[in-house]
Amino acid sequence: METAPKAKTVTAPTIASSSSRKPYLSLFIATACGLGYIPVAPGTFGSLAGVALALSVYQVLAAMGLDIFQIIVVSGIQLDFLFIVQCVIAVVVAALGVWTASRASRYWQQKDPQRVVIDEVSGQHLALLLGSALPVWWRTTNSWAPPAFGFITYQSPLGWKYLLLGFILFRLFDIWKPFPARQAESLPSGLGIMADDWIAGIYAALGIWLARAFGF
Repeated sequence: METAPKAKTVTAPTIASSSSRKPYLSLFIATACGLGYIPVAPGTFGSLAGVALALSVYQVLAAMGLDIFQIIVVSGIQLDFLFIVQCVIAVVVAALGVWTASRASRYWQQKDPQRVVIDEVSGQHLALLLGSALPVWWRTTNSWAPPAFGFITYQSPLGWKYLLLGFILFRLFDIWKPFPARQAESLPSGLGIMADDWIAGIYAALGIWLARAFGF
């Protein structure tokens, strides 16, 4: 079911800046490989890209022949290798998002261009990562191996129902922008574009965690 179009604050017409060269690479990343140019609900497609990113990590690592199920101990805390890789990806995507969204915003002379959807990619990925990584202390850890689908982390893989829930919740919170998401939009440049989606991702992650905790 298609959700409402991505709500963006537009402060000026879509006019490319004539005072600078077109930042092709930044626009390519900021629009999530061109998904942002889709005329209908580009934010929804950006979120779907975030789901695909979260799910593809397992596939890529497995294809590389890496030991996905190894446990790494850091300061006495056991972390699965897949979780660590997902965290690195989350940080890289977030940093790239701030940088490229800033450049796209300056080039298009808009505070939050609708075509910039790297914020949805980052926020949706964060929602699924945190939603699966947050432990449910009174339940046995899910150490089973589903057929690749739903493998965000090894310790708590998500089934399709949780993935769908995470997608719906993220889109809901991204559009609704509960406190302090809307306030975060006032942050400067690319940080303001990205921060509200990170907050929406955290809210969605809590929803996934609650669903896991109560066995929905």
